[in-house]
Amino acid sequence: MLAIAQFYLSAIVLMLPLLCCVGIGVLWGKRDVPFGGAFITTLVTSVTTPALVFHTFVTTHLDDRALADVAVATLLALLLCALVGALLLKVWKLPVRTLLPTASLPNAGNLGLPISQLAFGDAGLSVAVAFFAVNSFVMHTIAVRLLPGVNTKGSWKSPILLASVVAVALRLLHVPVPAWVIETARMLGAVTVPLMLLSLGHALALIPSTGLRDGAKVAAIRLVVGLAAGLAVVWALDLEPVLAGALTLQMAMPCAVVSYMYAKRYTTLGDTAAGAVLVSTVVFLLLAPLMLWFTHGA
Repeated sequence: MLAIAQFYLSAIVLMLPLLCCVGIGVLWGKRDVPFGGAFITTLVTSVTTPALVFHTFVTTHLDDRALADVAVATLLALLLCALVGALLLKVWKLPVRTLLPTASLPNAGNLGLPISQLAFGDAGLSVAVAFFAVNSFVMHTIAVRLLPGVNTKGSWKSPILLASVVAVALRLLHVPVPAWVIETARMLGAVTVPLMLLSLGHALALIPSTGLRDGAKVAAIRLVVGLAAGLAVVWALDLEPVLAGALTLQMAMPCAVVSYMYAKRYTTLGDTAAGAVLVSTVVFLLLAPLMLWFTHGA
């Protein structure tokens, strides 16, 4: 018990930079200071995150087999989470199509990338980036199609997806990447995590709390079912420890902010999705040190 308490405290100290970035974003939003949210979102999704994905894939020490294992495991875990989540939403008499993306897809960007790097180092970041690339693809091309009135014609041309494909192709073909390209991608990618954390904090500050009751149910699906699905897939595929721990951690992440944005734009349940994001994020941050300890043990 003492060892768990010591790990909890040390994990809190390690997470302070992340929490400070999120906290600054929250204060920024509460004080209603001008915040270029649209610009930051476009910059992160179109430039810095693709650069981070490209740099990580072309420089990672993980072999191609490991990255492929992560991609397959991610798809299986997300599918399992979606199936169980749909069943629970139906049992609780909540609209399945509208809330399933919020319940099943984790925040693999804002929180997943920095926390995986914190927990497992560069190898953890590589796993998280691979997970994020697959999760982003599913979110913007498949899950969003569940919502009514969505036009996703251009979603297949996502810069993140294109960067992933190019980087993987270069790895498979053993094409050398010029040092200046790698350094440019590194510099651009380095600002991704701080911008994501600031944006997360700002979004949390502005999210309405009117949908907390049903949102808490959706949050429970995301956290509990997500963790269980991750553990089940890791056990079934018998992944090596770092891959297993990082994947489990990713599947236990809170609801993605982008799912709330989609729900707000295309449905009448934006407040419920907002409540799910708010509750799941707060609960995850409170339990994050224990989650880090658990995934290291896993």
